[in-house]
Order: sequence, then structure tokens, then C-alpha cells
Amino acid sequence: MLANFGRRIGTMLFGGSCFLCRGEAADLLCEQCDADLPRLAGAFCPRCALPSPAGAVCGRCLAQPPHYDATIAALAYAFPADVLVQALKFRSELALAPFLADLFSKRVAIKSVDCVVPVPLSATRLRARGFNQSLEIARHVTRASGTPLAPELCERTRDTPPQLDLPMDERAKNVRGAFHCPRLLAGAKIAVLDDVMTTGATLDEVAASLKRAGAVRVENWVVARTFAPGPAS
Repeated sequence: MLANFGRRIGTMLFGGSCFLCRGEAADLLCEQCDADLPRLAGAFCPRCALPSPAGAVCGRCLAQPPHYDATIAALAYAFPADVLVQALKFRSELALAPFLADLFSKRVAIKSVDCVVPVPLSATRLRARGFNQSLEIARHVTRASGTPLAPELCERTRDTPPQLDLPMDERAKNVRGAFHCPRLLAGAKIAVLDDVMTTGATLDEVAASLKRAGAVRVENWVVARTFAPGPAS
């Protein structure tokens, strides 16, 4: 159902041409560009989704366990997936939201959580951009599955510089204390949805706020995961 919706939207808006190469396409992407998407396959740490031998919890997560319990990602943040994510995020190509949602939904057992919480934007950034790309993707993920969408469970309490503009070692400090859950979540299992995961600092801080409110499990659901050069795919 979700895939069909994304296909109809793509056909209406892009007139039967591939979003990436502009060649003839029945769907949003032509067969070749779809085949070029860096879908994740192989052995990854179940907690942070970085490559790990035999799919075991990696040494970093063992030494410094993050507040989140698992990470599920659909794609590596590499060409051409990065083009799609950036087009949605920075060029307001909202027709990509159902397409990206469908790519992610094929990777996850959606019924395993009580609700889905998109990573919130600050009020300043939301006004400037006009929409929250994570919320737009989450709308389609939850609509197809019937899982509750709960953006009200996480609030951004202060504006912060974009993580993209900061060195890796400053990103955790940048978002520390930037999120708040206004309700009790005793025993809840929550999925936090974002478009891209890089260091995981933002998702870790969101997970911390949800667990302070009583959540017993927090999973990261991300469309794309950033890797060091030469990721497994």
C-alpha cells in the first residue's frame, strides 16, 4: 500500500521520469538507479548499526553503552541515497517522504514498538524549513502499519547549531539537554525516527529523555546511516 502510494505520487510529480537520472521510469526511480541504492546488508552492531564481526555488539557500545537499545537503518548515507535525503530535507521534495518510508519499512518489524517519535526540530528551524523531514517520513511509516505516531512525546527545549556544521567530537555536547519528554512513559517501547544517523549524538540524547520518562526500550529507526569510507553494503 505504501509503495503504491509513493509510486503514484512520483508518477504524478515527475511525469514518468526517474528522479535521479531523469530517464524513463515507471516508479520514482528507474530500475538502474533503484539498484544503485546502497541498501544495507551484512553484519552490523545491533545497537549502533556500524559494521561488526558476526553482527555482535561492537566494542564501543560495550565500553560506552548508548541510551538507545537498537538501531535499524535501510541505507548507507552514500550516493545516490544522500541525494534523495538531501532533496527532501533541503529542497522540500516532499514526494520523496513516502518513497524513503517504504525503503525503511521493508527493514523493520513495525509492530514491535508502542509508538513512533520523530526527532523534533527547534521552533526556529521548523519555521525556516517549513516542515520536519523526520515527521514527514514517520507519517508514512506509521500510516501503513497502524502504529501510533507520537511527535508530542519529545520536545526540543532549545535551538542548537546544526550538527552538520560541527566537528564530530563536539556534537554530543551541542545537543546535551536539548530534549524533553513531557509525559510519563512507564514501560513503553519507543521507536525514534530520523532521516540520517551520523555520530548518534542526537538520537542518544532523545533516547535519554524518553528513558528518564520511563520508557523501557528505545530503538533508532533511520533511513540512512553514515559510515567511515568504504562501508559494508
